Amino acid sequence: MSIPVLLVPGYADSDASHWQSRWQARYGDSRVCMTDWFHPVREDWVATLDRALAPFGGDVIVVAHSLGCLTFAEWSARSGRQLAGALLVAPPDPGGATFPEAIVGFDPPPVRPIATPTVLVASRDDPYADFAFAQRMAAAWHATLVDIGARGHINGGSGLDDWPEGRVLLARFSPAGTGGA
Repeated sequence: MSIPVLLVPGYADSDASHWQSRWQARYGDSRVCMTDWFHPVREDWVATLDRALAPFGGDVIVVAHSLGCLTFAEWSARSGRQLAGALLVAPPDPGGATFPEAIVGFDPPPVRPIATPTVLVASRDDPYADFAFAQRMAAAWHATLVDIGARGHINGGSGLDDWPEGRVLLARFSPAGTGGA
């Protein structure tokens, strides 16, 4: 039996070229819809994620990108709930020079261990976080760090298309099925 996947996009949502949007179209993964993609407020985003996760109980894999990673880490720190898995891709550094000013309340990021088995995927040339930040977050969250080299922000502009390697990472949480992993 396949475990459902809940996609948690980051700031400004994931456009049609983004691997998250491609996964939703190809595999039927569910997607969180934030009330305001362009003026994120931590309290609102965490509450929205909590409502989106409620129907699944613990039987879900969260796949978060960018600000969605910080949202999930904050949700985890508050709830302490364990899910089937979390794939966190390209968490941004809220203290970094390129972090959008329109985003409110995400600094500092939570540094408590995540109760859910977690894989953090990072790029060596992410414009929103240096690799050392990803290493610190992986250690703090007790996540397995996966270095995918120089792939930018691991988004639509990274040339990943459907990002089949990401589906392979996702299969770590649900070997019996993740929609074609």
